[in-house]
Amino acid sequence: MEQKKGRSLFSLLLILAATVAFCILGFKNMSNIELGLDLAGGVSITYQTSESNPSAQDMSDTIYKLQKRAEGYSTEAAVYQEGSDRINIDIPGVNDANEILKELGKPGSLYFIAPKVSDDGVTSFDDIVVEGADVETAGVRKVDGRSGQADSYEVLLIFNDEGAKKFADATTKNVGNYIAIVFDGEIVSMPIVNEAITGGQCSITGNFDYDTAAQLASTIRLGALKLELTEIRSNVVGARLGQQAISTSLWAGLIGLILVVLIMLIVYRVAGVCASIALSLYTGVILILLDAFDVTLTLPGIAGIILSIGMAVDANVIIFTRIKEELGLQKNVKEAIDAGFHKALSAIVDGNITTVIAAVVLYFRGSGTVKGFAQTLGIGIILSMVTALIITRWLLNSAYGLGCDKPGMYGIKKPVETPVNFIGKRKLTYGISILLIVAGLAMMGVNKGGTGDILNYGLDFKGGTSTNVTFNEDISLDRISSEVAPVVTEVTGDMSPQIQKVAGSNEVLIRTSSLDAEGRESLNEALAERFGVDKELITAENISGSISTEMKRDAVVAVVLATILMLLYIWLRFRNIFFASSAVIALVHDVMATLTFYAVCKWSVGSTFIACMLTLVGYSINATIVIFDRIREHLNEGRIREFKDIVNLAITETLSRSLFTSLTTFVMVACLFVFGVTSIREFALPLMVGIIAGGYSSVCITGPLWYDMTSKRQEKILARIAEEKENKKKKKIRRGAQV
Repeated sequence: MEQKKGRSLFSLLLILAATVAFCILGFKNMSNIELGLDLAGGVSITYQTSESNPSAQDMSDTIYKLQKRAEGYSTEAAVYQEGSDRINIDIPGVNDANEILKELGKPGSLYFIAPKVSDDGVTSFDDIVVEGADVETAGVRKVDGRSGQADSYEVLLIFNDEGAKKFADATTKNVGNYIAIVFDGEIVSMPIVNEAITGGQCSITGNFDYDTAAQLASTIRLGALKLELTEIRSNVVGARLGQQAISTSLWAGLIGLILVVLIMLIVYRVAGVCASIALSLYTGVILILLDAFDVTLTLPGIAGIILSIGMAVDANVIIFTRIKEELGLQKNVKEAIDAGFHKALSAIVDGNITTVIAAVVLYFRGSGTVKGFAQTLGIGIILSMVTALIITRWLLNSAYGLGCDKPGMYGIKKPVETPVNFIGKRKLTYGISILLIVAGLAMMGVNKGGTGDILNYGLDFKGGTSTNVTFNEDISLDRISSEVAPVVTEVTGDMSPQIQKVAGSNEVLIRTSSLDAEGRESLNEALAERFGVDKELITAENISGSISTEMKRDAVVAVVLATILMLLYIWLRFRNIFFASSAVIALVHDVMATLTFYAVCKWSVGSTFIACMLTLVGYSINATIVIFDRIREHLNEGRIREFKDIVNLAITETLSRSLFTSLTTFVMVACLFVFGVTSIREFALPLMVGIIAGGYSSVCITGPLWYDMTSKRQEKILARIAEEKENKKKKKIRRGAQV
């Protein structure tokens, strides 16, 4: 006995030590995790080429040129191709974002022009001798001062092979003359040719200081882009605002985690302690994995981690509920622990796989920061399943070995004697759902008649420019109307800008028609001058109409694709089309209920809408599978002959699990809503509505629907199950006889 306690104590101390070590290492490594632009601040921009099918060489050359331009602003800048005709640029940590946008995507018509004398003796600069595309690179070189003179700088040019030949010919003909360097129609430099330059490189001197030389080198380096580019999407975030987003999100996660731990301790006692340790280990490990897999952490990514913590409790709740049921059947604690994990396994695996399917679809169909959400959610779900099935079990067995062997330490759930009659109340619950959906459709119709759109489509789905301004004080709606709106109209020329105050903050959201970088900078300056706002706390996002149309299509495709894949999985796992059919109807119910919220509250439908819907679909399916798993179990047992009794019992037995899982997930998302920044709140509130709708449909809709769909086949199903059991019994007897 003492030896067993020693092993249990060693196991417990080992896990505790690992938990502390992983948490320390994880939080220490947080500084190594690459932050997205919405957290680090900076510029993100997407360009589309004017040519529909540019060549691979032209795309490569243009990306190279843009990379050189971007590196002039930040060594951490990244330029990469998206699809066949788009280029994304991310420049983190910069403050003069709008100035960068004005320069970054210029076509860059750069020419070296030699003087040309006309027949009447007039000299003009219109003889193009070298083009910008002929310049390989341009940089700055320091020149040491002589005899006490200050150091100076010169611009070093290196030409490609074709450019070297052109430049050699031009300088040979123009020794003693100027060669003008013209960028976008303006002369940026007119150096004198001192001698013929045939080596493929030259320097431009002129007692430059570093900044002047660097500016000229940068202008030349831009060269002539191989392709004409059009800005279709951009995002500007101040670094200070990004740090504020990190701080508030971490507080939301910490407070949510503490609340979830308290709930687990109160409800599940010793098992709750084990789950809390496992959750702490989970938090440390996920931070380490983000660093190990070089995941770029975005604000929605943080939301994904926080949400996955809430959902991580689900596996533990399923296990602990099973353990309490086994204890209610008079089993000892060790038997209850083993049986609880065994019986919960299928529901946990099936539920988590369906949620991972949603995360995978979201990653491949989403874009930008939504991918970050999908990554962290997917990693979190897989990791939570591992910690629940391995670490939590290890902890429970260690606790049992140390003397926690009294059933009361875990809670006892007595067998259900009188199940709730959910089948008898199904007409009422169907009616409530239908009424809710009809109300939503009616409101969408009202919105369509009033605004032309069934929902309040945000920037991502309509196109235009969205500017988020943080005022120094709580500005009233009257001042917004009488003072802010006229300034916006005067600067942007938009006669009907949409200006909305963000509840509970000093933030104001300004939506206008699409503005270029110069227009966005002018608006920022006007707001700073008129209202004294901090320009670093102004964020801006610009999306063209073409990209917004794509996002609408992607949103629909993503939700439909994820739903189909999950339902195929359910069909294969449960081998019953009616399980999948009832689940699909319940998913439609959840989506429509959430859309009703969007329509009635006129909540902004933006890029996070896709993430919200797919998370909701995965979460709802997860809860439904737990009930289906219990129905399947009772069918295979063959103890109950009435289908309605099977359904009522299955829903009643899993009711506490449904309530506690909904509660813990709701708590985490509610913390995001209360403490998060505006973009997170846009995602959190509809998800809270979806959690309630998903919990309701899982308990009140899916089981009764399955019952109605199978009503004509119930006797055949029971007969088939009985026959399968009898055949298994006979095979077992025959194998025994052969032995």
